Amino acid sequence: MKSFFSETDIKSSWDHVFSAFWQRYPNPFSTHVLTEDVVYRSVTADRRLITRRLLTKTNRLPRWAERFFPANLSRSVYVLEDSVVDPGSKSLSTYTRNLNHATLMTVTERCVFRESAGHPSWTQLKREAWVTSSVFGFSRAIQEFGLARFKSNQLKAMKGLEYALANLHGDGQQWPLRASVREASEKAREAALAATERAKHLASAAAPQKPQQYV
Repeated sequence: MKSFFSETDIKSSWDHVFSAFWQRYPNPFSTHVLTEDVVYRSVTADRRLITRRLLTKTNRLPRWAERFFPANLSRSVYVLEDSVVDPGSKSLSTYTRNLNHATLMTVTERCVFRESAGHPSWTQLKREAWVTSSVFGFSRAIQEFGLARFKSNQLKAMKGLEYALANLHGDGQQWPLRASVREASEKAREAALAATERAKHLASAAAPQKPQQYV
């Protein structure tokens, strides 16, 4: 299993982030998200909002993996997103996981948006993710690739949220991450590229070798 954890400060209030969260799609940074549908929503006795959504995303395989898996493998992945909004504590928690291709790879993500303790006008985002695979002989390569793709997509998700925030305010203002977070994002991108290269190497090592012929 591969895991991921990050903490991000968003320079916008929790109320604004909460509103922008539901208006993230479509956006130019998340073109891999094709559809979103609310399948269940309710308000509990303690005024918490419970929502379940179904998202459809593209599922392009890396070139090094295409030779190992059927050509008719679905190129779309269905993601279930459960969320809980607690206006009393000003928190928004989400839990997502893919419904299909679970044997090939499972990506589980948990996000918590809370009002920042140090900056009440900001919002703190804690993001955790776990990548697993049950494919014998290729699990490490698939997990490396899955983690690299997740890191790339979470950067796009943050840009998409900032885009929604800018639209919400109606002034076209960009809401950049703190400098430290931008530096961490650059490091994450470099790590993602390195992980992809390691995944290619693992896949090549795991591929069946042709028997040697001796004259």
